[in-house]
This record gives sequence, structure tokens and C-alpha cells, in this order.
Amino acid sequence: MKRPLIAVPIGDPAGVGPEIVAKSVASEQVFEAADCIIIGDKTVMENAVKIAGEGLSVNVVKEPSEGDFRKGILNLIDLGNVDLAEFEFGKVNGMCGKAAYEYIAKSIELANEGKVDAVATTPINKESLRAGGINFIGHTEIFGALTGTEDPLTMFETNGMRVFFLTRHVSLREMLDMITKERIKDYVKRCMEALKKLGVKDGTMAIAGLNPHSGEHGLFGWEEVNEITPAVEELKAEGYDVAGPIGADSVFHQAALGRYNSVLSLYHDQGHIATKTLDFEKTIAITNGMPILRTSVDHGTAFDIAGKGIVSAVSMIEAILLAAKYAPNFTK
Repeated sequence: MKRPLIAVPIGDPAGVGPEIVAKSVASEQVFEAADCIIIGDKTVMENAVKIAGEGLSVNVVKEPSEGDFRKGILNLIDLGNVDLAEFEFGKVNGMCGKAAYEYIAKSIELANEGKVDAVATTPINKESLRAGGINFIGHTEIFGALTGTEDPLTMFETNGMRVFFLTRHVSLREMLDMITKERIKDYVKRCMEALKKLGVKDGTMAIAGLNPHSGEHGLFGWEEVNEITPAVEELKAEGYDVAGPIGADSVFHQAALGRYNSVLSLYHDQGHIATKTLDFEKTIAITNGMPILRTSVDHGTAFDIAGKGIVSAVSMIEAILLAAKYAPNFTK
């Protein structure tokens, strides 16, 4: 059976991205599940292969179709955008931030053109992006802009548990103002469409509670009474298979046991804590609601250990495996 073709940008060259890419391409799990086309800089990747100690042969290609996907070969589209005279591991560097953006942009271009089946991304550094004159705060915003998607959906998956986020990079004070019936209904509908596109068509989506014990009918807060419960009731009346609000101290455990096909987390840390406590390294971000599929590790550039060859590639391997898992459904 033909393996899905996954584009993998190497991320910030000064971070651990190149190393986890080398280790992932060398892994038996990735080799059996997917063909990978790496987007990066030849010198950086050759160095990363040595640091990782994997003995891969770097094969430079211009198009994914030219790749040689035999064991032990790392197929690379070389953008040649890193000057080693200005390069240092573990440091914020505008050149590296700009390079990281260019790797992502090339990967998105390949996916938009149908030359790859999905994109699995590596860590980037927000300060380096800014220093390089790139006016995006992170991956999601870049993917949204370059795919023409106004509000991409972030979903985490770990060990089969899926978590969506109603709000993300805002303060808790701002988040409270965004907990509205209309926003919840809109997100649930879009999340369910995203699940269908991934091939998940059965099961119930749970809506997490916000306050302790989901507010206890107003004793500990009114958001459940005024916004969350009315949203759930209206969604059910419209035929959507949803449940909630369910206390955040139990809903994720129930989802991990398979009671729900997904959970809508109401804010950033609520869902992050649940997924990363369950399995930190295998918590993978999937960006939904776009015309292309993107998965990603959910750890940073790890500047403190970059270039030392000691970083774990478990998360990168899992990101590629999830991209390969969902790509056939996504591209039907």
C-alpha cells in the first residue's frame, strides 16, 4: 500500500527541530508508516544527522516526486538559507526565525498544490520570528494566513483522547468574556465537521465545565447557567451529539476511557494540563478547519539542549504517525 507523503519543515535551526527530524526519519515506525520530505537547509541537516548519530544519507531534491524513500535516506528540499558564520545553537536569531518561516511556507505551498498529503511541523521560536521580521505569533497563525483560513481549530490528541480549545492565547480575564452561547455553538459545529473530515463520525463531544463542579447552578459562578448549558441544550435540539457541561476534574478522564470522542476545553491550560499529564511526549497538536492537514509536536525549541544529541524524538515520531493516520481520510 502506498504510504502517505508528509512534508516536515525542520523548524528553528538553532533549536532541536533538525535533530528530532533526523531521529524520526531514521525510526522504523516512521519508515513503515510514511514517506517524509524534509524542508530545510542542507548544511544544518547534515550536521543534525551527525549529532543524532543516525547515519542517514541526505538526498537533495527539488520536488517531492523526486524522493528516494528507501530506508536510511533523508530526502531534503534545500532552501539554503542559513549562514553558519552567523549561526549558534540555543540562541534567538533573526536569521533562524526567518529561515523557520520559509520552511513552513514551502511546506504549506507543497500541501496547497497537492504534492504532499499533510504537514508535520517542528518547534519554532516566537522571539526569533520577530527578530527575523516575521509578523506571526506562531504556527497556527501562519497556516491560517497561507491557507486562507480565518480561524483554524486547534485539537490535541494523545492516546486516542481528543481535545479542542474554545479559547487559547488570551488571559483568563479575557477568556471569561469569550465564554458565550454563540461562540460555543459555532465551535462545536466546526469541531464536529473537523472530526468528520478526519474520519471520526461516531460518538459524543463533551463540553467541559468552567467553574468548580460546573458552577453548582450558580453557587460558584453563572457561566454554566447563562451560556454553556443553553448552548448545549440548543445544540442537542438541532441534532448534535453533545453532552455537558461536565466538570473539568472528571471530563478528561472519562474521555481518556473512551466515553467521549472529544472534549471542548474552554481555555488553554484546562486542556493542556489534561493531555500533557496523560502523556506529555505523545500530546500532538492537529490544526483543523483548513484545506490541508497539519500535525505538530507540542514542545518548544529546547534551546538549552539543542545540538547535544540528547533530545527525545518521541513527539516528532508521533506527529508524523498521526499525520499518516489521518491523511487518507483527509484527502478523500
